[in-house]
Amino acid sequence: MSELEFESRKYKIILLEKLLGSLPKNKELFRKYVQEKFYGNSEDLTDDDPEQLDEQQMQQQIEQKMSPDGDNETGFFTDVDGIYLKAYQIKGFLKEAGNVLKQALKIKNLKSKIDNYVFVEPDWIWLKEHPDGSLQRPLRAMTPQGPRVSLVSSDYIAPMSFEIKITLLPHKELNFKVIEALLDYGKFKGLGQWRNAGYGRFKWERIEGKKSKKRD
Repeated sequence: MSELEFESRKYKIILLEKLLGSLPKNKELFRKYVQEKFYGNSEDLTDDDPEQLDEQQMQQQIEQKMSPDGDNETGFFTDVDGIYLKAYQIKGFLKEAGNVLKQALKIKNLKSKIDNYVFVEPDWIWLKEHPDGSLQRPLRAMTPQGPRVSLVSSDYIAPMSFEIKITLLPHKELNFKVIEALLDYGKFKGLGQWRNAGYGRFKWERIEGKKSKKRD
């Protein structure tokens, strides 16, 4: 039997701008994207498959596939209690930040190391009962008929806060100083849809931290 020491810290994520939902309401669009990218055109999908996606890549590529003549609406995961984020969306942010900041932090393959050594909880991050509204913006796309412009609508929530827990497995280069540097990136480029325009930006506060031991 061996002991594996790991550290967990809790954080409050405080939104500075509106957070736009990134999940396509057009389920056929989402299904086709996942099927083409991860399974090929002949494989069937299960309802759980989208949870395995890289959130940041997913948003970019889905928006590219939106049709000027289609139903271009995005929103949040929803259940009977309201709307929520998935843990992989926070981890996707950390991976994107790691890819951007790997040279500044002097850690090679930082995105891959985050994927293997960093874990986010809870799996479902509850936000509120319903979105606060929707935001529309133009989307330009190339079609066989030439460039077309249509309207994209995204549900949003107003600035609020929610809590997460980040667990870090032992690694000689990764520590919570690195993790918190990645979280700092959220002040410049945040979560959710259209984050390049400043939506979903956030700051953070540490709630508590403690070391735990896991016995194999």
